[in-house]
Amino acid sequence: MNAVQVKKQEFLKDAVCFFKNASEHADEGNLQSCAALILKALDKERMAGRVGPQVLHLIKTR
Repeated sequence: MNAVQVKKQEFLKDAVCFFKNASEHADEGNLQSCAALILKALDKERMAGRVGPQVLHLIKTR
């Protein structure tokens, strides 16, 4: 695996951990912590989607 794939997998792994922790907090009835953890997990998923070259960087200016 190249560096981009490794970084993407790290972000997704972190997201899964946050989702699992959020589930545990929800089961305990702590909805504030659950919501915060879900937002962190979604942020990690977003970051995983942005790893690698972006389209704007591939467009050459004239």
